[in-house]
This record gives sequence, C-alpha cells and structure tokens, in this order.
Amino acid sequence: MLAVLIALAGCATPPRGQQVSAVAQDTWRQVDQQLIAASKSAIGQAEVYARGSMEHWRVLVYERTEAEFIPWFSSYWTQEWMAVKVSWYAASAKGEADSASNRLALYLQEQYRERVLEPVAVEIDPEAIRAAATSYYVRLLNQQAQVIAQRHQIPDELMNRRLHGITAINLGPPAARNASLYEMVHTEPLNTLPAYAALIDHVNKAADTGAGPSDAVIAAVAQRTSEKIEAQFATRGAASAAAAVAGKAVGALISVGVAGVRAVIHEGERPEMEAQIRKSLSAAFDEAWFKSLKHPLSGVLAPVYYLDEEIEGNLVEAELANQAVALPDIKP
Repeated sequence: MLAVLIALAGCATPPRGQQVSAVAQDTWRQVDQQLIAASKSAIGQAEVYARGSMEHWRVLVYERTEAEFIPWFSSYWTQEWMAVKVSWYAASAKGEADSASNRLALYLQEQYRERVLEPVAVEIDPEAIRAAATSYYVRLLNQQAQVIAQRHQIPDELMNRRLHGITAINLGPPAARNASLYEMVHTEPLNTLPAYAALIDHVNKAADTGAGPSDAVIAAVAQRTSEKIEAQFATRGAASAAAAVAGKAVGALISVGVAGVRAVIHEGERPEMEAQIRKSLSAAFDEAWFKSLKHPLSGVLAPVYYLDEEIEGNLVEAELANQAVALPDIKP
C-alpha cells in the first residue's frame, strides 16, 4: 500500500527540471506592476549615487578654480591681455552676435576648461557620472527582475521572453536605435549597445549648453569683464595722447609710468576683484550644478529618467490593451 502511494505521488509531481509552460495573465499583471515599482526604487538609489558623485566633482572644481583660475584671471598681465583682446574684438565685431563680450566669453570658457574642468575630469566628470548612474540603475533593475521571477516561480526562459517584449529605448528608425528591457539588462558594458549610444546622443542634444556648467558660469563673468575693460579705454586713450604730444623719448617714459601706476592700482584692487569673481562664480556655478544634476532632459540622470518613463509607459499601455480585449462585446 505504501509503495502504491509513493508511486502515485511521484506521478503527481513534475519531473525535476520540467518548466512551467504558461503563466497566468493575473501573474503577469503583478509582475509588470512590480517591475514598475522596482524601476522607481532603482531611480532613488541612482539619484543618491549621482548626488554624492556630483558633490565630489563640485568640491574638486571649487578647489581648482580657487587655486588656478582665479589667480590667473585676476593677475595684471591677464587683465592687460584681455584688454587687448576686447579692443580687437570690438574693432572687428560684425554685429551683436559677434560682440566683444560674447567672444571674450568663448575665450574664458576655453581657459576655464583647460585650467579647471579638464584636469578635474581626469578623476571624475559629469559624463562619467551619467554613465555610471545609468549602469547602476540598469544593474539594480536586473537584480529586481530576477527576484520578481523567483517570487512568482517564473522560469528564466519565460521571464526573458517577457523582458524582450518591454521597450526600454524607442528612438528609431533605424531599428538599431531601439532596445528592449532584456537587451538593456543583459548588455555589458552598456556602451556597446547601439541604442544606448542613441540615448546619450538624444540627451546631449537636449542640453542647453554644450560643455557643461562652465558656459553659463563664465558668460556672466565675461560680460562684466568686457564692460569694465571698455570703460577703461577712455582713460588709457588720454594717457596715450599725452605720450604722443610729449615726444618719442618722454612719451615712452610716460607710457611706462602709466603702466606702472596701473599695475600698482591693480594690485591694490586685486583682493576686491578676486572676492567679486569668487562670489559670481560660486553663485552661477551652484545654479548650473543643480541644473546639471536635476534637469530631467539633459542632467546626469536624464538617461535613467528616460528609461523609467519608457518602461512604465510600455507596461501601462500593454495593460490597457489587455483590458480592452477582455471587455465583453456589448451590442445595443
């Protein structure tokens, strides 16, 4: 009798390794909802990571700005060189779009990148943070997808098939600019996926400035510097006229004397100038930094926000379609 019962129990139990051939629709509905919740949770953790990394980057930028850019900018010879540039810009300007302050801003942005941003980028920069935050989000989402499959006892083959049907990137045509959630969580490294490159290009095009926070920061400083230099031209012109009237030898002494006086005056004004530059840079940079962190379309978390929105929208749309099919056909 015992042998018969054991044999019957063995027939009732699926052989080891046998997979479930179908999953109830209600179970898939729960899986979809839990995937959406998992994405939200992964976003929260990615935000914590991105904020910490951006804080570290900001500290490094502040330190290098204080040590390298401000002393260079406020030095007498730099101010004299910028005066020459502004004079030349003003003489060759072809309209408002080509104004002296705009061209000086481009020069200062270049200097800021060379003296501050590029050296800091050797250790860390917003683009690297963006890539790392996206990879972190995808990795967390993949881990949760596996937990969800185990919770509902869904075989890997069926779960992978489900993930294949969920769109994560939809930027085509061509088809290579699209990717499923399965492709996102199973591609390593992520930057080898063509659709991911399309996503980064999409984010870059949405950015208001092409080179990060420095552009917005330096523009205001360049505007004030240009106005200050242009205001000094009248005084310098008077000194040059006096030198010309006095004759060649005496004129040279007058020019040297005026330059020396300007250098002395400049050194006296330099601490106040540096304080103003520091204040302006700090306020403008904080605003640009916050935008770089939080902007949903162009910030360091923009790819993560895009993926979450696309995944959730795809799952919600599929659920609505299923509900429409399930409705009875009521005839009038």
